[in-house]
Amino acid sequence: MGVISVRLNKKEEKMLNFLTDYYGDDRSALIKNSLIEKFEDLKDREFIDEFEKMEERGKVSFFSADEIFTASRKKKKHGKTPQNLK
Repeated sequence: MGVISVRLNKKEEKMLNFLTDYYGDDRSALIKNSLIEKFEDLKDREFIDEFEKMEERGKVSFFSADEIFTASRKKKKHGKTPQNLK
């Protein structure tokens, strides 16, 4: 397990203390959770970027709520899936 040392100025230490009190975590847990959140934000951004590229290439399609509802009702009647109803 890696151990790191982080130098904080007074303002940063005050923020860290406030957040540890607010969330009820110790400093290590708060810093680890912040690291995880930053990593998740990065992965979300990558996913969004890929989606937007697919959208630009016309590889994305959407169904309105009405289309889904109508397809669902037809499926119940005829045993078909929404993809078969197009």
